[in-house]
Amino acid sequence: MQNQVMGNWKRNIILFLSSQSLSLFGSSLVQYAMMWHITLTTESGIMMTLYIICGFIPTFILSPIAGVWADRYNRKILIMLSDGMIAIATLILAIVFLMGYDSIWLLFVMAAVRAMGTGVQTPAVGAILPQIVPKDKLTKINGINGSLQAIIMFVSPIVSAALLTMASIESIFFIDVITAALAIGTLLVFFHIPLHEKANEKQTTSYFHDMKQGILYIKDHRFLKKFFLFFSVFFVLMAPAAFLTPLQVSRSFGDDVWRLTAIEIAFSIGMMAGGGIIAVWGGFQNKVHTMMFSALMMGACTVALGIVPVFWIYLIFMAVFGVAMPIFNTPTNVLVQEKVDENFMGRVFGVMGMISTSMMPIGMLIFGPIADFVKIEWLLIGTGLLMFVLSIIFGRSKVLLEAGQPALKTVETDK
Repeated sequence: MQNQVMGNWKRNIILFLSSQSLSLFGSSLVQYAMMWHITLTTESGIMMTLYIICGFIPTFILSPIAGVWADRYNRKILIMLSDGMIAIATLILAIVFLMGYDSIWLLFVMAAVRAMGTGVQTPAVGAILPQIVPKDKLTKINGINGSLQAIIMFVSPIVSAALLTMASIESIFFIDVITAALAIGTLLVFFHIPLHEKANEKQTTSYFHDMKQGILYIKDHRFLKKFFLFFSVFFVLMAPAAFLTPLQVSRSFGDDVWRLTAIEIAFSIGMMAGGGIIAVWGGFQNKVHTMMFSALMMGACTVALGIVPVFWIYLIFMAVFGVAMPIFNTPTNVLVQEKVDENFMGRVFGVMGMISTSMMPIGMLIFGPIADFVKIEWLLIGTGLLMFVLSIIFGRSKVLLEAGQPALKTVETDK
């Protein structure tokens, strides 16, 4: 049965990525609509902070538990259930808003529900791809997926803003419900893959035992320990470039809205291009070399963002930073998908999701307050140099370099 699935892998991946892209587009429309509604209604930084916290904490808490679920149960069903949970919550919210109950706290609750759905879905999606795609095609598919996500993140704020000028926020809620229903229907009717090995077994252990086994699995693998250590520190250092650049632009170049829009567009276009580049190129033969090359690019761009005095040159470096992101993320995901035992894949992706959602906010707790006393340019130069040094140190690790060696090629069965 597994051979048959791999024989039809192109059909399966088209169905899967299409459904996920459709669902992500609807979710992104709602995400921006809620954020702008809170901004325009309250004009409060505290309210925006609460909204961000509600959208971050549930994912962080749920990710390791959801990783256990992704290993124990049918990953396709988990993805559909998380999409369905978000869609039902969005439908209820739309109806409540239509009835005139449009309190801001309802949007905080919705942000938390959506974050829970993301926490369940992320490890399941990461773990299901190796079930569908031959190992030597994972880099290309992850690159294409990265490009699709970048396109959606580029288009969705524009579409959301246009819809808000023509219709109510409730109409955007209903669009999300429709896209989620179509995505779930596609997976349910057309997308067929067998259960992975552990999901076929009778579960005789507790959730916490399985979670502990996942942590021990990571602890016992030198590659994963070093990999996650690099991942964690690098994401903390990336916080100023990710969160403080809009504040830097408003302080140093001017607080015009078009400038803030321009940096988002430049970054998004860069990400689209980077996803296409890694999908076509595939990266260096050793995936760790590709990771470290892109990490060096991001370190250099971070330093440049702290130095350049001309705004259009600043935009160029912001775009190059965007190019580097999928070139970093794609081999990162592929390394886990190739090297981790399938029965532990969900738990490892759960821990990875917990790290990716928590490290940059932790970085902001460090660098955010400092930005009120130290010029953001100096923070960018300092963290950029540290990113550069960190990349060189970890790029010379024998454990990581050995893990980054290419997987054995598989025979193409679907022309």
